[in-house]
Amino acid sequence: MRASRASMTGLAYLAPAALLMALFTYYPAIVTVFHSLFSTAKANRPSRFIALDNYRYMLDDPIFWKAMHNNILFAIGTIPTSVAIALVMALWVNKKMAGRSFLRMAYFTPTILPMVAVANIWIFLYAPQIGPFSRAASLFGFGHVNFLGSQATALPALMVVGIWKEAGFFMIFYLAALQNIPPNLSDAAAIEGASRWYFFRRVVFPLMLPTTMFILVNAIVNAFRMVDQVIVMTQGGPDNATALLLYYIYQTSFSYWDTSYAAALSVVLLMILAILAFTQFGLMEKRVHYR
Repeated sequence: MRASRASMTGLAYLAPAALLMALFTYYPAIVTVFHSLFSTAKANRPSRFIALDNYRYMLDDPIFWKAMHNNILFAIGTIPTSVAIALVMALWVNKKMAGRSFLRMAYFTPTILPMVAVANIWIFLYAPQIGPFSRAASLFGFGHVNFLGSQATALPALMVVGIWKEAGFFMIFYLAALQNIPPNLSDAAAIEGASRWYFFRRVVFPLMLPTTMFILVNAIVNAFRMVDQVIVMTQGGPDNATALLLYYIYQTSFSYWDTSYAAALSVVLLMILAILAFTQFGLMEKRVHYR
């Protein structure tokens, strides 16, 4: 009797969260898959069932493959760098030092700034001729570089903004993980004569693997859902050099009004994120030690 009451109490606590999850996560995903199998309704033509035609068209869509290529490069360029910088910053501000609270606030500040405001700040920094980066490039003999107007530099410029925005957010999780490590472990390592690098490699980092896995999953999702800074800073240009996958979905749905094809693109994006997440858990789960 007590077990059944405990089960009912647990279900009652879970019901609101499960309802919200089903209503705002699973239901939209199912509707998106269903909508991707139909054509977009026009003024003089109703929507009709076309099966997998949207997906077949996707295979021959050069802009889709360009956006996919850009997004992969963006993920490769931002995820390892932002995670590594976050770890270094967490190790740094976890030490006892003067001004530690100020440093933590300074590192975390980019995270709480709205991306639209951040994008406008970086537009000025990247501005040709008047921007600080362009002036610095001219001092070294490169001339006034148009970072956001060149195909060679536009995507790396967005990567820098993404790293600057994400590193402070990931630092908070690493800092929390560091503060949960028992201090007696470092005392024991010091008694044994272990170096700081050996202690970090064999004790600290293995204990932070659950946090690292959580951060990597979030970093991958953030890299593939980046859209606001693209809209503000480059609008996918020049010549689709910065068109990321979610921006292409946004453009297809709200600029071209092809909602069924945008739904098919969304399904592919969801599948990519799901595969990456499951692969990540499969590769790292055996090496993660939970306490």
